Amino acid sequence: MTRFAFVVHPITAKDVARKYPFAKVFPDSVIEAVLRLRKPEIVSEITGIESKTGATTNGFFVGLPLTPKQMIKTLPESEVYEKIIACTKLAAENGAKIIGLGAFSSVVGDGGITVASRSPIAVTTGNSYTVATAIQAVLKGCDLVGVNPEKSTLAVVGATGSIGKTCAVVLRKSFGKLILVGRNAIKIDRLSKEIGADSCSTDVATISEADVVVTVTSSEEAIILPQHLKPGAIICDVSRPRDVSVRVAKERPDVLVIEGGVVHVPGNVDFNFDFGFPAKTAYACMSETMILALEDRVENYTLGKDVSVQQVEEMAALAIKHGFDLAGFRSFEKLVSQEAIDRAIEARRVASTVEAPTILPSSQKLD
Repeated sequence: MTRFAFVVHPITAKDVARKYPFAKVFPDSVIEAVLRLRKPEIVSEITGIESKTGATTNGFFVGLPLTPKQMIKTLPESEVYEKIIACTKLAAENGAKIIGLGAFSSVVGDGGITVASRSPIAVTTGNSYTVATAIQAVLKGCDLVGVNPEKSTLAVVGATGSIGKTCAVVLRKSFGKLILVGRNAIKIDRLSKEIGADSCSTDVATISEADVVVTVTSSEEAIILPQHLKPGAIICDVSRPRDVSVRVAKERPDVLVIEGGVVHVPGNVDFNFDFGFPAKTAYACMSETMILALEDRVENYTLGKDVSVQQVEEMAALAIKHGFDLAGFRSFEKLVSQEAIDRAIEARRVASTVEAPTILPSSQKLD
C-alpha cells in the first residue's frame, strides 16, 4: 500500500481559528506573523479509502502555516519554497511516498517543478483531475439548466493559468463561442490565437454575454460580481478562495453558481478534519493524490503551468476505475437545490423572449 500526504493551508488568516479558536481575537497581521514562525505539522490522519478494485490507501494532511497573501505577495518566494519543501520532508518522515500540493501551494512559482526537484518523495498539484471534474461539472450543469453548448457562449476567467487553459482547450470543442479573460494582455492574446477563441480581454466585464463561465484564478479576493453575469448564467468556480462574490448568491438568485472539483471518495473515508465539505467528499486535487496512491504510482504527475489533455483524460479514466465521481453540486457551502436550478431555467426562458438589456459596456477586444 502506498501512503500519501496532502498540503493544506489557511485560506485567510481567520481560518486558523478552525484549529485554534483563540485566534479569532487577534488581527490578521498578528496571526500571519505567528504563522511565519511556525513549522509545518501533521494536521490529521486520513483513513478508510478503498477502491472498487479492492486497493486501499491512507494518508494525512500536512499543514502549511502560510496564507495565500503571504505566499503570493508579502513573503520572498524562496522562503515560501522552503516551507513547502519542509512539508514534503515531514511527509516522507511519516511514511508518505507521494504528496499533493493543495490550493496556493501549487500556484507558487513554477507550479510545483522546483518543489518536486527538491522533494524526497513524488509530487503532484492535482490539477489534471481538477480540470477533468470542472469539465464534467460544466457539462452536467448545462444539461440540468437546458443550455445547449453548441449554441452558447463560454467564458473562461483565468484562462492563462494551467487549469483555465486546459479547460478552455477541451471545452472549446463543445461550445459555439469562447471568450478568454486573463490579467496579462499579451499572454491572453497569444492564447486566444493559439486555441482559436472568439475574443479575449483583461476586463472581467466581458463575461456578461456568456451563458457559462468557468473561473479559476489565483486572486485573493472575489472578482466576479452580480453585475457581471447574464440572466440564467451557469458559473463553475474552481478557485479557492472563491472568485465569485457572496453578493452573487444574495443579489442574483437567477444564476447558478456551482463549485468545481468536489468529488465522492470511495470507501468509508474519514479525513478527521473539517474543511467544509460533506462526509466522504474531497477536492479533486486531493483525490488525484489518492488515485495515484491507489495505483501505486510513485511518480511526479501534474506539474508546471501546463496540464496536458492526455493527463486529464488518463486521470478521468483512473477515477472511474477506482470509484471516484463528481459529487452533488454545492454553492457557497450549501447543496444546490432544485429550486435554484429552476430559477436559472426560468431566467433563461424569460431572457430568450425579450431583448436583454446590456448589463455592462462591452470591453474592447484584443486583436
